[in-house]
Amino acid sequence: MRVGIVQTDPQLGDVEGNLRRSIEWLEKAAAGGCALVVFPECALSGYMFVDAAEATRAAIGVPGPEIDALLEACARLQLHCVVGVLERDGETLLNTALLLGPAGLVGAYRKSHIACIGVDCFTTPGEDSYEVFDTPIGRIGLQICYDWRFPEITRVLALAGAEIVAHPTNSPVAARELADYVPRTRAVENAVYFLTANRVGVEAGATFYGCSQIVDPFGTVIALADGASESLIVAEIDLALAREKTKEPGEGQYAVRLFADRRPELYGPLADGG
Repeated sequence: MRVGIVQTDPQLGDVEGNLRRSIEWLEKAAAGGCALVVFPECALSGYMFVDAAEATRAAIGVPGPEIDALLEACARLQLHCVVGVLERDGETLLNTALLLGPAGLVGAYRKSHIACIGVDCFTTPGEDSYEVFDTPIGRIGLQICYDWRFPEITRVLALAGAEIVAHPTNSPVAARELADYVPRTRAVENAVYFLTANRVGVEAGATFYGCSQIVDPFGTVIALADGASESLIVAEIDLALAREKTKEPGEGQYAVRLFADRRPELYGPLADGG
C-alpha cells in the first residue's frame, strides 16, 4: 500500500484557501497512488492565533461544509485522509484530528495534551479514549503534536491493534531535534508505522521546521521531507510488518517477543500517575 504525507504552509485564518489547496494536494496524492494521506495539525486554520476571538472565527464545525468538501474529495479519489482542524463545539475550541474516507467520517480524536502555544492557549484538552479505527486500508490510531512526548499513547494504540499511527503536528524550530528520534522511537518500540506530518513556513513569529516523515516498524525513516518546502512525500508500506509483534526465540539473531515479554505487573506507577 502506498501512503503519503502532505507538508503544507497553511495561511493563518484562511480556511477557504487552505481547504482548496488541501483538496489539490489530495488530487496529487491520488494521482501518485496513495491510499492514505496525512496532513498537519490545524491544516485548515493555521496555528499561531493571538486571541480567542480570532481563533474562533477560523474554527469549523464537525460536521460542517469544510468536512463535506473533504469527504467529497475522498469519495471521488477513493482514498483516506487524516487532517488536523480547529474545531468549534458550541463555545469550546478543540484541536482535532479527523480520519476521513470514501464512505464518510471514520473517526475523530481531540488533542489530549495541551502546551500553551499558539491556538492551544485557547483550546480545551480532549477527553477521548485512544481509539484504533478499523478501515479497509488498515488499523489506524491518531495523536496530535505534543502528544508524541507521552509514550503511553502510542503504546495504548499499539496494544489495541494499531498498524499505523498518524501524527499531525505544528512543530517549531525550538523542537527540531525531536524529529531525529521521537518518530523512530515510537515506531520501533511499538512495531507500528509512524506518520508524522509537520508544516513549514513562518507564522506570527514562529518558524516551523517541516521534516515530515514516514517511519517503518523497524524504526527506519522510509520517506523524509525537507525543512522548508511544501511537498508530498510517499512510501510503500507493508502492514504485515506492523502485525508481527513477536519473533519467537530461534527465528534469528534478533528474536524478540515485543508484546509477550512485557511485564505489566511491574508497571503500576504508569497507571497510578507515578
